[in-house]
Amino acid sequence: MPSLTIPQTPRYVPALPTKEKLQYADLTIIDLSKAATAEGRAELAVELREALTTHGFCYIINHGYTQAQNERMFDIADIPMSGVPEEEKRAYTGDSKKTGIFQGYKPRQYWHIDAGVRDQHEHYNCNRHVHSLMHPQALRPFLPDIDAFVHHNHHNILYKICRLMALSLELPEDTFVKLHDFDAPGVSYLRFMKYFPRSEEEEVQTKNVWMKGHTDFGSITLLWSQPVAALQIQTKEGWRWVKHIENALLMNIGDSMEFLTGGFYKGTIHRVVQPPIDQRGYTRLSMIYFSFLNDDVKLVPLMESPVLQRVGVKRRCEDDVAPTMKAWRVARISAYGASDLQKGKEPGIEEEVLNGIVVKHYN
Repeated sequence: MPSLTIPQTPRYVPALPTKEKLQYADLTIIDLSKAATAEGRAELAVELREALTTHGFCYIINHGYTQAQNERMFDIADIPMSGVPEEEKRAYTGDSKKTGIFQGYKPRQYWHIDAGVRDQHEHYNCNRHVHSLMHPQALRPFLPDIDAFVHHNHHNILYKICRLMALSLELPEDTFVKLHDFDAPGVSYLRFMKYFPRSEEEEVQTKNVWMKGHTDFGSITLLWSQPVAALQIQTKEGWRWVKHIENALLMNIGDSMEFLTGGFYKGTIHRVVQPPIDQRGYTRLSMIYFSFLNDDVKLVPLMESPVLQRVGVKRRCEDDVAPTMKAWRVARISAYGASDLQKGKEPGIEEEVLNGIVVKHYN
């Protein structure tokens, strides 16, 4: 019989929330519990549309996980980083530059940031089909927790957001649900990610930027809020910090949803910078569920949407040469942090061309 004992985790103790007075983005808070009724979904669809056309980011609360479940998952998220020997990590290291897939470890100093400085953050990436691949020994007792967490993110959070987005575009509720089929070919995945403090010399060389301004390239990103302030989003007023809300998550859209909505919903540029003074010297642990459309979805505007018909669309390429989700994902992942970027026409912007489409990086 399977054991009924819940394995205990080492405790990850994060930094306390910053007391610094930062300029925070004023983000909408979406109460997902309202999505239980048709009336609630109609109300939330309006709120979501406003949030995504204003900042492109919003908070999600009442998502179905308790504070205790949240804390346990953060404890588990640190195990691949703190509980696995370096030699074993190497056996589970992926090669995203060759495969176009994030799976297993991305070691520190894998990506170039700026001025010869390489990154100081480590990932452990886990495909949504958690049991389809092997995992480090220390993580194996917690695979049931991880599997349940992945299913919760995909079926209980992502699908509700998909329904709200469809309603916001006056499309059938299940439009985006069908395009995120859990069992269809695709690579939605969970990432455990840990940033480590950098040297003062590295901070000076990179102007305190830990990850350059970028858009995500999947469809919908779910980032579980944690207390170390470092995430900033680009707004009309300039860069603004994102405030931590206990047991909330942040949701934003990526390139592929921008393609499907003809630019009505745009991927918001965001970056990671050095934390404020009272949080420096601490690590920053994150949990992120990156969702992607089914691999075979062609990234063209959904012109059956009455909203898009009314407002018009801005294509990033012609429909006949538009990439599929798989082609775009492979191109973006393979090139990230590896390709030589060219100076863009606008100040502080670097560019690369993938699948005939210009991709901008904001430094």
